[in-house]
Amino acid sequence: MLSPSARISAAPDGPAALPSGRSRRAYVTRLAQLHRRLAYAPAAAVPLHWLSLLPLALWRSITHLVGKRPEAVLPEWGAALTAMLRVGAVARSRSRIRAFRSSTWASIAPLRVTSSDLRRRLDDGHGSEGGAVSELRFFSGGGAWAVLAALVVSIASFTTLLAWPALGGGELLPLRQTISALWSDAAWGARGTGIGLVGPADPFAAVVAVLGSLWPSGPSFAMVLLWILALPLAVLGGWFAATRVTDRAGLRIFAGVAWALAPTFLTALVDGRPSAVLVHLLLPWLFHSAVVAHRSWGAAGSASLLLAAVVACAPSLAPALALLWVVAVGIVLGTGQFRGVGRLLWLLVPTAVLFAPLVFWQFAHGTPLALLGDPGLVWAGPQASADAAGRLALAIGFPTTDLAGWASLVPAAIAAWAPLLCAPMALLALGAAVAPRWRAGITLLVVALAGLATAFFAVGITVSFAQGAGVAIWPGAGLSLAWVGVVGAALVTLDTAITLPRLRVLSAVAAGVALGICAVPALTAFHAQRSVLTNGPESTLPAYVAAQAAGDRPLATLVMTPQNDGGLAVEVVWGASETLGSQTTMVSTAVEPQGDDVATLAVDLLSARDFDAPGELAAKGISYVLLAELPGDEGDKARTLRAAAIASIDQRAGLVHAGESDRGVLWRLEAEVAAPPTLTSAQEGSARLVLTIQLLAVFVALLLSIPTRASRRAARAQSRIVGRAPDEPMILPRHAEDRSPLDEQTPVGAIEEPQDEAALTDEALVPIAESEPVEEPAEPAEPSDPVDAPTDVDDERPDTTGERDR
Repeated sequence: MLSPSARISAAPDGPAALPSGRSRRAYVTRLAQLHRRLAYAPAAAVPLHWLSLLPLALWRSITHLVGKRPEAVLPEWGAALTAMLRVGAVARSRSRIRAFRSSTWASIAPLRVTSSDLRRRLDDGHGSEGGAVSELRFFSGGGAWAVLAALVVSIASFTTLLAWPALGGGELLPLRQTISALWSDAAWGARGTGIGLVGPADPFAAVVAVLGSLWPSGPSFAMVLLWILALPLAVLGGWFAATRVTDRAGLRIFAGVAWALAPTFLTALVDGRPSAVLVHLLLPWLFHSAVVAHRSWGAAGSASLLLAAVVACAPSLAPALALLWVVAVGIVLGTGQFRGVGRLLWLLVPTAVLFAPLVFWQFAHGTPLALLGDPGLVWAGPQASADAAGRLALAIGFPTTDLAGWASLVPAAIAAWAPLLCAPMALLALGAAVAPRWRAGITLLVVALAGLATAFFAVGITVSFAQGAGVAIWPGAGLSLAWVGVVGAALVTLDTAITLPRLRVLSAVAAGVALGICAVPALTAFHAQRSVLTNGPESTLPAYVAAQAAGDRPLATLVMTPQNDGGLAVEVVWGASETLGSQTTMVSTAVEPQGDDVATLAVDLLSARDFDAPGELAAKGISYVLLAELPGDEGDKARTLRAAAIASIDQRAGLVHAGESDRGVLWRLEAEVAAPPTLTSAQEGSARLVLTIQLLAVFVALLLSIPTRASRRAARAQSRIVGRAPDEPMILPRHAEDRSPLDEQTPVGAIEEPQDEAALTDEALVPIAESEPVEEPAEPAEPSDPVDAPTDVDDERPDTTGERDR
């Protein structure tokens, strides 16, 4: 029996209340669901339900991560394991149910709310944004045109690259020929350089594998596409990063152009430094997601993957990024956003998991500082040194003393004035400290100082070696991080401090034009033959070896290179070529030979010592011997040693002269070569464990980063601008057709249709305003009654509250 005046009292903290913690609440709720399922299921289906608990927990863990509820993953597994072990509790519940149950669940099915109905009732569409939503306006705001213009400039600057199958020069090397070989280089196991060298791969190898997988038919061509698309991708990244600082379309375009014209980025393109190019392309996306990582798990998942990729490409940025992470945690704690701290903690997890095997290796070998070494091919190219001139170049934003090509284009007296072209950006950035949004401005200046300090320290640290010579860490990665702070701080000044529209436009145009002039030598370097970029080669080994090892067959080649100081550089290359993904800091930063030492065998091969050279080479799995020529100018000592080596090897029995090429002189072994060494059972177990943990961390981060309808609506509920003052007005688009419908909501009481105006005049509303006489109630309510009892008319009147809300 239903009574309209009935009232129900509920105690939220009673004995049946749910726990207060989110994880504990999720655990008891899920445990109750599983217990009810096992208790009410038919007897024949109980074993099937019991067996499906763990697979179902795995599936629901994935849905929790996609739904941005990672705190429910562990309670899900805990509830599943508990339900599996509570066999006695389930049996007692089933016996009690059989004792009093008289009907099935189907009898009350019409009274139960379905999940679709519940979702439809709770979903408020776009009404939860609270006015904070603003459209990106990428196309209408000119962002797409800026990217397209950058693509035109890139094609004009690197025209002939599209006809090249591979890119060479500088730190560039070919990639593996197959996708499987690419990912094999990225896993823990046997390394592609050396013999018997087993250990962790550099995380940069995984970045190279991802890049090469984008063009499966020819992974090396992916590097060519990267160089062609580098400028437009930089503009795109800079534009999106600017959306966290300003709503003005013009300033977003300015930020994209300024980011693409950074001197350190253009220098990396001209000098052929793939890791530096990738760092510059990834940093704006890291900024875009990391500054809001405390708000949502989706941003935290994306930022964690981007952070791992950035540190993989430039490990020297790890200290600066760790410092900025500490600052971010302090800011979040200071504002009382304690749940955001958990999201910021997740940022470090994928990076820590990917680098953990390499960290263990370097610490075990007593070289922890080697973790900062640049990945990939170590190249002793032009870069600023640790002297006064080099540090001055770094202070003004140039990673080399060539000043982004000005020193080689114009006389030194004129090139010395090139840094003034970056002065407008520096002045705008310094103005952020006194801008109305000074908190964000000072934070961005801290980012700039952290990047500049990284560049200063990098040029003074030498942990990598190329052909026996020490090579300092590339400072351009630190300058790219500093450029993030400079461009962001300049945007804060232009957006908030300069209030006059004409002065704002003039300042942005002046800074942009100055950067464009500064970029002219770098953008014309390729056509002016001032760039080290070359057409390939597709293999660093002779064509004969490349043909025999096609398809990444495991053939080993002993490569010996005479040095100008009279020394001999020795390395072993597996496959058809020395590749970018096979490079490892285990070898490039080593202070002693790693794996099987072949230096003694190489020296004996060139000496007059009588020994079974083919037999020892074949026992180590070496099929070919290559005497390479030192790139560049070969000195007298190197030339003399190379001539003596050719004469000595030609006299060895069992080594057949296979020809000469621009790669060097090649010999082939006639003996039966031993198979490549395989991993032991312990090594295979370590490889599986490392691979499983790393894939799990990346998989979780990917699931967290997948956007959902709820996560998009939650993101739209907050301002896209980070650090905006509460009283700061939102910048609306100039054209009315570009405005969001939420920006033009009609005020309450306004007349939307002109034809309705006559019906809403005072004369027309008189009959409605006159009230009809109402009978007095027979018995007035008692003064002590706090609430009147509902009348029959109220009971029969339909409830339209929901309709009005909708």
